[in-house]
Amino acid sequence: MGFTFNTVPSIISARGAIGRLGEIATARLGPRVLVVTDPGLVRLGVIAPGLVALDKAGVAYALFDQVEADPPDHCVLAAARAATDFGATGVIGFGGGSSLDVAKLAALLARSPQALSEAYGVGRARGPRLPLALVPTTAGTGSEATAVAVVTTGAAEKMGVVSPTILPDVALLDPELTLGLPAQATAVTGIDAMVHAIEAFTSINPNNSPVSRALAKEALALLGANIRAAVTRGEDLAAREAMLNGSLLAGMAFANASVGAVHALAYPLGGHHHLSHGLTNALVLSEVMRFNAPACAHAYAQLAPIVFPDAPGGSMAAQCDFFVTAMGDLCAELGVPLRLRDVGVPQEALPMLARDAMNQTRLLVNNPRAVSEADALAIYEAAY
Repeated sequence: MGFTFNTVPSIISARGAIGRLGEIATARLGPRVLVVTDPGLVRLGVIAPGLVALDKAGVAYALFDQVEADPPDHCVLAAARAATDFGATGVIGFGGGSSLDVAKLAALLARSPQALSEAYGVGRARGPRLPLALVPTTAGTGSEATAVAVVTTGAAEKMGVVSPTILPDVALLDPELTLGLPAQATAVTGIDAMVHAIEAFTSINPNNSPVSRALAKEALALLGANIRAAVTRGEDLAAREAMLNGSLLAGMAFANASVGAVHALAYPLGGHHHLSHGLTNALVLSEVMRFNAPACAHAYAQLAPIVFPDAPGGSMAAQCDFFVTAMGDLCAELGVPLRLRDVGVPQEALPMLARDAMNQTRLLVNNPRAVSEADALAIYEAAY
């Protein structure tokens, strides 16, 4: 079966790589760049080394630092206006998935005649766009390697722009930028990356290929071996580097194979209850995996010894059951909440969440087992 694999054309991953940002901007982005980030990273000084590198290279920049978590459409439009008003010749996204997604769409909308609403969906963003570099400061979303940007529209609905047009020109990964990430954030973003790899590996999307499956497995090997150290010993630079590279590989995998029901059920939780994306994935992960197991036991059995090298042998069913249970145990070990009630989600909200999850058709079609509204409600109830 044929497939297409798209990814970022240039990846730079090295300790201290942020010092090269000015050189990269000069070569690829032009003399005037918009830097897109969030106020927390500015306050903490995380982006300061990048700005110093731009200054040293003589690159003029404007700072858009108003990115919100689960970015609403008005935030995206404001960033695009900032790029236009500055006369930006390129865009740099600096931060977690929200900042990187906003940067992608700002680069698109600053050049494209399309309205944002016309770009929602798969393959609808046409471009052109401004040159784009992305610098992740968390090891989780893999957004620096994906052709996806997610926007919150209206009160709580998530809409995706999915198109190779918004793949960045450069992904710059520097593990030193992740050293200050708190343990809880390290845990939930790391689980997010693991979910990307698990869902990519088990996706029934026709474009799930030997390439995406190989990347997913290597991502899980890196993430599984290093997430505990990254969480408990946050200064462990080797673990941080492995997590960042694992997140990148998981992003490359799911950018092509897509994700499924974990993300589809996580999005309404984030939209309505303002919980972080990594946390919402973790909250529904075990129950979605348990639901999916009859349809992909062979895949879960393959992944078990990759993530957990001490996994017991035995039948395919036994290895599958072990993997499902062990992923939940890992979340608990890392201090990640596992119950919706523990994060303030009221039980009476579950039917509404199930209805909203059904709107995520672009994701649900990739799930190895069909999910009805009744199934979604049962999963939420089991996770409650």
